[in-house]
Amino acid sequence: MQSSAEGRFPKITQKELDALRQRIGVKIGVTAEPWCYEATRDNIRHYAHGIGDDNPLWCAPEYAAKTKYGDLIALPSFLFATSRIVSGYVGGLPGIHAMWSGADWTWHKVVRRNDEISTEAWLKDIVEHQTRFAGRAIQQIYHVDFFNRQGDRVAEADSWCFRTERDHAREQGSKYSEVKARPPRRYSRDELDKAYQLYAEERIRGAVPRHWEEVSEGEALPTMLKGPMTVTGFIAYAQGWGGLYIRANKLAWKQIYAHPGLGIENRFGIPDCPERVHWEEEFALEVGAPGAYDYGPERCSWLTHHLTNWMGDDGFLRRASCKIRRHNPAGDLLFIDGKVTRKFVEDGRHLVEIEQEARNQDGELSILGSGLVELPSRG
Repeated sequence: MQSSAEGRFPKITQKELDALRQRIGVKIGVTAEPWCYEATRDNIRHYAHGIGDDNPLWCAPEYAAKTKYGDLIALPSFLFATSRIVSGYVGGLPGIHAMWSGADWTWHKVVRRNDEISTEAWLKDIVEHQTRFAGRAIQQIYHVDFFNRQGDRVAEADSWCFRTERDHAREQGSKYSEVKARPPRRYSRDELDKAYQLYAEERIRGAVPRHWEEVSEGEALPTMLKGPMTVTGFIAYAQGWGGLYIRANKLAWKQIYAHPGLGIENRFGIPDCPERVHWEEEFALEVGAPGAYDYGPERCSWLTHHLTNWMGDDGFLRRASCKIRRHNPAGDLLFIDGKVTRKFVEDGRHLVEIEQEARNQDGELSILGSGLVELPSRG
């Protein structure tokens, strides 16, 4: 796909969209090896630390040995590191920007230390939208199943990316016009100290069981802070998650040689990966974003972190959903809140439904989420 005469970047064509539709329902072969094949002690810890999660159930073997699991287990969102597809590695429409925008997860079993994970994936659906961010947008929905070495399905997920025309988003997109017009934010020490108090007060439920009977509908979960957003923080996540297109030297050349539409020239004229929207302010602005911004799977993982802190070691996260509503550029703070909306018993399981939302320092909605948590019962 070549750039159009009117802009630097390619446009979505009907021919390529029709070709992409032919892939629906077709199992995807090995497109790129995952960042993590196995849930090793280090891989689990690196992912947890990449989202700012220091829960000893995933990070401290001496602690985990005393739990019912007898060893470390992986945090639920660790599975993002075992599949490029669920993390946003989309096919088709070369040169069209991809933004990871949400997922629906279901977990069936915990992932234990040293479990080897394999996956099966396919394109599930394509949906066209009109958006304020970039006008016409194509939503690509993928399904991924996750299996352990014994062949047990430990989880499944639908995730989706929105494909957008970069020139349209930059020149005509209206979603971030007010944000871009604001002067750069600079926080006072008092403002930061007030936010950081949430870190000081953050509690991991841990070994103290949260019984189903003690939970009430309408009950609020503690507010969780994430941020302030920095490029350093985005890179910390990429270290644990692996990124989609981050490659060096010969491997970078091989990737761009195999996928010419992937490489986008930087200021030196060197084709570089589109993932640099997360650390390169100038390029982020070129694609219509308000600045270098966080990763989508990172933000989904923050929501599940909010839930696992609350449920404790004896809880099990059955389902979680997230829908991204706006970017979190460097400089933003994010406040995650949740509320119990329903508690019920189904097939002998004591379940709690939780609704979540996260807003930035200006009260703007960043993400919507939900979770279904199984809790132990006193009975």
